Amino acid sequence: MTRPISAALLAALLTLSAGPAAAALTIPRARGASETVPGELIVKFKPGASAQGRAAALAATGHATISTLGDLGAEGWTHVRVAPGQTDAQALAAYAGDPNVEFAQPNFIYRASAAPDDAQYGQLWGWRNIGQAIGTANTQPAGTPIGYTTANPGASGADMNLQPAWDLITDCRSVVVAVLDSGVNYTHVDLAANMWNGNAEHGRNFAGTVSGSDAATTTDPMDLNGHGTHVAGTIGAVGNNGIGVTGVCWTATIMAVRVLAADGAGTSSGIIQGIDYAVQNGAKVLNMSLGGGGTLDAAYSAAIGRAQAADVVVVVAAGNDGKDNEATPVYPCNFPNPNLICVAALDQAFGMANFSNWGSTSVDVGAPGTNIVSAWPGPVYVDPLNAGWSASSSTATGWDYVSLALQGGGTLDLIGVPSPFNTAGVTYANNSDDRAYAAFSLAGASRTIFTFSAIVDVAANDIFRVGFRAGLADPFVGGTVIPLTDAAGYTNWPDFEPITLDLSTCGSGNCAIGFQLQSDGVAQTSKGIGIADFTLHGIYNNSTSYNTENGTSMATPAVAGLATMLRAFHGPSFTATDVIGAIKGGGWATASLSGRTTTGRAADAMGALAFINPPKGVTAVVR
Repeated sequence: MTRPISAALLAALLTLSAGPAAAALTIPRARGASETVPGELIVKFKPGASAQGRAAALAATGHATISTLGDLGAEGWTHVRVAPGQTDAQALAAYAGDPNVEFAQPNFIYRASAAPDDAQYGQLWGWRNIGQAIGTANTQPAGTPIGYTTANPGASGADMNLQPAWDLITDCRSVVVAVLDSGVNYTHVDLAANMWNGNAEHGRNFAGTVSGSDAATTTDPMDLNGHGTHVAGTIGAVGNNGIGVTGVCWTATIMAVRVLAADGAGTSSGIIQGIDYAVQNGAKVLNMSLGGGGTLDAAYSAAIGRAQAADVVVVVAAGNDGKDNEATPVYPCNFPNPNLICVAALDQAFGMANFSNWGSTSVDVGAPGTNIVSAWPGPVYVDPLNAGWSASSSTATGWDYVSLALQGGGTLDLIGVPSPFNTAGVTYANNSDDRAYAAFSLAGASRTIFTFSAIVDVAANDIFRVGFRAGLADPFVGGTVIPLTDAAGYTNWPDFEPITLDLSTCGSGNCAIGFQLQSDGVAQTSKGIGIADFTLHGIYNNSTSYNTENGTSMATPAVAGLATMLRAFHGPSFTATDVIGAIKGGGWATASLSGRTTTGRAADAMGALAFINPPKGVTAVVR
């Protein structure tokens, strides 16, 4: 696959374009430029220079021949050692005006292309795609399927062209990048060294109490969901430390700004506070892997406008509905703010992922967004729901286990009431107290987040509850009991609704978790309860966990990391406009993005680093 011109090659072409000249060229050492051997040069003599002329030129400079290069020096290339006490710059300048010399240059050092030694680097296809198959990361339960099987393995070379870019820069710590998300596990072994230390908590929490399970705070931005930690790892997991994964930036300064609660939801007010906090505390790149539909949110857009005034790049997700954002806007992607860059998700063959949104005037570039391995707050436990559950009932209704066949293939495990669950015409009994619970070990977790999906159809005055308590006993006796329906009854049949709860009161030992349906004596025709996707997310100090995720949320931090790299490489004079222009203009033309994004390009690290804005007001004349 063809690539845009590399920065190193571009520099070489610019140097050579000077053509034969009497004056020697001095090549300054820019940030990230190639190393040179001190005290050594390579000199090219003019074709007509005699042996005496060459010797005279070297004698005049005080330089000594180390070796001749090429066909016994027939082309005039000579490797020389400079005079004692002379700098390389002085040595180059000494050849200026010599009629025998065509060209002089440093003796450059080349190294093997920078590849980190992180244990799971080979799974990061977005950084270096060699057509490898991506498996589940090490915290997934045995046998858990990969979430995205299309184009796995993918196409060799379909990646962000990062490895050669790391020859130029891996250290982005001079630029603060804020992750506005569900928080970050700032103790993770692959993130701790790269966290911002503006305060003791490495950021702030503006998530509030969206799910009803989070304690509202304004300090600790610990991730209670996993999403934000995964995003942060893509941007700046410590590189070349022999552990886990590698971020776009091996060294980074990541500010954790928690604007999403444990259930992954946030509000305008919380997100606006998060944007303002990040900007006021020096962040120059914001990653916002979040979005929603509806009407234009003027207050939200105004906050991004304040970020624009502070010269901040805001990188956002296109959305995961598989739809055209021009027809159904998704915000913040569809906001008109010029400091936004909106990202679609690509699969391992650089086709647009089947879940990714697109938009010819709103979505700008694509980036790797399927089977992305990154950091996670702690181990993930998924219960099969078919073993180890204690069930009781005051009637014959009872709880049941069932495995349903899905139309798209595979099965869905459920527990539910009545028994047999999901049988046409069967309803739960009146005057019934149906319970099911099981015990789980939370050993080592500083906190545990419990998520599940529920299909619910209960009559008025019949209550569906969840309960939990430390130990092994019935959680509805002396435990924490949370009603999920009220006296009005509730139905979402036949859809499943995700529910997130914080199990902090269980501590870090055994925890009994259960479900209860209690009915009154009034006749009803309601269908009951079904529970699926039972998952415990442990939050661990010094976490060593990783996870495989899919989404435009995973593509967005790849571009935010690149924006951070560009700002660190070029320095403070490189504006937000420059950064966005380089990412768009330096991208790799990709067929799946043509007509579906503003550029038709995928983010390309070397292309962005080498991108030069064409001069304005200049007309090329062909002669």
